[in-house]
This record gives sequence, structure tokens and C-alpha cells, in this order.
Amino acid sequence: MYTPVLAPIAGSLTLSALLAALPLVLLFVLLGVFRMRAWLAAAISLAASVLVAVLGYPMPVGPALLAASEGAAFGFFPILWIVVNAIWIYNMTVHTGHFDVLRRSFARVSDDQRIQGVIVAFCFGALLEALAGFGTPVAVTSVMLVALGFQPMKAATVALVANTAPVAFGALAVPITTLATVSGLPLHDLASMVGRQTPVLALFVPMVLVGIIDGRRGVRETLPATLACGVTFAVAQYAVSNFFTAPLTDIVASLVSALAVVLVVRGRRSTAENGDSRAEIVRAYAPYVIIIVVFALAQVPAIKNALTGVTVTFNWPGLHLATASGKTSTLPAFKFDWLDAAGSLLVIAGLLTIPVIGISPGAALRTYGRTYRQLATAIVTVMAVLALAYVMNASGQTATLGTWMSNAGGLFALLSPVLGWLGVAVTGSDTSSNSLFGALQVTAAQHAGLSPTLMAAANSSGGVLGKMISPQNLAIAAGAVGLAGREGDLFRRVFLWSLLLLAIMCVLVVLQSTPVLGWMVV
Repeated sequence: MYTPVLAPIAGSLTLSALLAALPLVLLFVLLGVFRMRAWLAAAISLAASVLVAVLGYPMPVGPALLAASEGAAFGFFPILWIVVNAIWIYNMTVHTGHFDVLRRSFARVSDDQRIQGVIVAFCFGALLEALAGFGTPVAVTSVMLVALGFQPMKAATVALVANTAPVAFGALAVPITTLATVSGLPLHDLASMVGRQTPVLALFVPMVLVGIIDGRRGVRETLPATLACGVTFAVAQYAVSNFFTAPLTDIVASLVSALAVVLVVRGRRSTAENGDSRAEIVRAYAPYVIIIVVFALAQVPAIKNALTGVTVTFNWPGLHLATASGKTSTLPAFKFDWLDAAGSLLVIAGLLTIPVIGISPGAALRTYGRTYRQLATAIVTVMAVLALAYVMNASGQTATLGTWMSNAGGLFALLSPVLGWLGVAVTGSDTSSNSLFGALQVTAAQHAGLSPTLMAAANSSGGVLGKMISPQNLAIAAGAVGLAGREGDLFRRVFLWSLLLLAIMCVLVVLQSTPVLGWMVV
């Protein structure tokens, strides 16, 4: 059984942290500076992480490669399993022409691309995040924006930046429930605390989206709609997470904010002609209604128990790991929830969609095959990035970075969201970041005399801002809009927005750790 060493380089945590950061720095430099294709950058960085594990840490080659293989498998299932099936449903609607009907329907609400971007990327994206998460909103909304007339690069950028404020409560609040499990803190306290942080982001994100689409002039001209969207989403997210139930937070917030935008712009209805029949419009919306219904039914206790009853959990063959503290690591445990997984529910939704939109089974099957070809490079990228993340976690590289940052004392309040941001940037998942750093955040908070609930929540709230720069999400967005190979260009477009919003979250957390905003802490 391999046990990580936190400071393998001359016993120095700082030197060890510099070495541990090497694969991540290499990945982002290859993407952002050298504009290398994401799959190649991820593969090179994966090789670097294995070399660091074997040469810098005392990890044998065998366990390092086994950890990489488990990470690659996790990258395909459940993450890519969600993305592929979500894009498949979209591609079927394109094949039958129903997506054009949907586009025209959105144009009737408003023919203003800026408003369409807010409704599709932020409001509808938040609903998809609430139900499925794990890349689904980016995959679906980016192609919807292209269908509405957006340039592919701008569509992908808007979809990535929009996928921020809802992430902490995504997939029916799985990131929060995971954080509660690993930190030992009450679920309601964590949900309430996150619900007092991420709504601040929601106030700004709709305006940021319009700024990306149309610059400062656009922000000024659409201010009533973006304010209505941001404020209603923020209020709903705060209210539901603090006074009702975490899993429903983003569902309620997304619907309320969409309604608010529609009410604000209804006085300036589009003049676009729409000759589509009511039946065609219903069929165009049907796939997304079916998705919502399938995911909602999957949460009914009796149905959920039936779906999870066939879940298989097993230890990855040959991989035996311990944590730095000597406890048996849970990393080798692979959960194969083949029926309850979001991707499997999307398959069910897709099968129900086939007769509704009138596509033949043969055409649906051929579309499924084309979807895999369309996402081929994204599949390689995501599997390589998750393999890298697993090697870093298994070898101790991630723990070294987290422990080094936790030694900052009172300054840890500033670094806490950054740690969550880093975790999501690597894994592409707020759930995974909370699994990695949730317990560490609590320990560091106790040593620094800070609120454990505040620091644990900051991990999740800061983490949401790492989604847009995560290589796997960059690959998903680029692949969805036909820009595979241009992930580096996309990375440069979103990186500064990620840093700016992260800075806002860091300032908020620091103020919440002081008497200035200490009254906000649960």
C-alpha cells in the first residue's frame, strides 16, 4: 500500500509544493501561451505528473499508472457519459429541424442576442446545472447559442462564464452534500453559508455575459434585464438554500430569474416572424421538458432506490493507497452507478425523445455515432485531465499543495477560495474539489482561528470559478461548437474573467472572516 509523503523534497514543504505544481503550470502554459491542442497539452501534463510522482515522490510506477487508468475511466464515466448523451439529444433535434424551431421561439421572446444569451446561457444553463451538472450546461447551451446566431468562439465563451454561480448547488447539490460528508460539518450550515457567497456572483454574471457579447454599450442598454436576472437569482438562491432545501436551490433560482427577464423584456417583444405551428413549438421544447421530468422523477425516493439498487462499487484492481495520515484512501473505490448516473438518465430521456420529435431509430443511432466522432478530441482531453488529477491525488501532490497553502495562518481566508478554484480547475468538478480539500479547509481553519464552516464553504464557492478554465470544460465547449483544437484561444478569453470573479470571492470571504461581514457567517 502506497502512503504519500507531503514533503519529499529535502523535507521542505515549499520546495515540494513547487514541484507538485509543475504539471498544473505546464498544462496552463501549454494551453494559454503555446496554444497547444488541449488533448496534447493534457497528455504531456499527464506524463509530467507521473514523472513527478515517480521521481519526486516515492510512488512506484505501477500504482502511478493504475491511478492514471482509474482517472481516465472516471473521466469517461460518469463525466463524458453525461456530455455525449446531452449532445446526442441536441444533435437529434438538429437533424429533425426542431432546434431551428426552438431558436425561432427564443427570438420571439426577444430578438436581442444579448437577452438571448442571458436567458439561454445563464437561466437555462443554471437549470441544466441544477439537474445534471458535470459539463452538461456548457455542452448544451453553447450549441444553443450557435443556433441562435452567435459566433462559435463567443458562444463557447459565454457558456463557460455563465456556468459559475449555479455550480455549487449543481446536480441537486451534490457538491454541498459531498462537502458535508468529508468535512463532518452540518449540511444545512454549509448550504446556508454557500448561499451567502455565490449569490454575490450571480449579481454580476449576467452583466459580464452581456459585456462579452456587446461590450460596455450593451451592458448599459440591457441593465434593467440583467439586474432583474441577477437580483432574482441571488435572492432565490439565498432564500432556498437558507430556509428550504439545498437540492432545489438552483432549480428555483433558474426559473425565477428566467421569468424576471421575460417580464422585463416583454414590453419590447421581438418583431421576428414565426410561422411555426403550436405543435412544432411543443415538440421543439419537448426534449428539454423530458430531461427535466426524467431527472425530477429520478429523485422520487422509490424510483431513486430502484435506480441506485443496481449500483456497483469496487476497488480499482491492483491499486492500494493510503492517505498522508496513514488511513486507507477511498480514491481506489470506483462507483459504477450505471443506471442512476446523469448520463444514463439522459439516455432514457433521449430514447423518449425519439418518437416525440419523429426521428427514426436508425437515424437516431447514426446520430449517436456522429456525436462520438464530433467529441473525439474532447473525450481524449477529459480522460487525460482526470488521469492527471488522479495521479496528483494518489501520489500526494495535491495534498502537498493544499497543506502548503493552509500554513498561511490568518491569510488563509484569502487563499481558501483559491484552493477550491485550483481543485476545480484541475478536476473540472466542484464535487471533486470539495472531496479533495474539504477536510483540509476545516483543519486549516481550526489552526488559524477561523470559522470552519466559512472556510469549507469558501472552497466550494471559490471552486465554481475554476469551471471555466478547467481543460475538460474547455474541451467540451470547443468540441460542442466545432472548435476542437482551439481550446487555448478559449482559455485566454475566459481566464481573466475567472481571475476577476475569483478576486471578488476572495475579498468577500476575507471580509466575512472579520467583523465587517462576520454577521453573515452561519
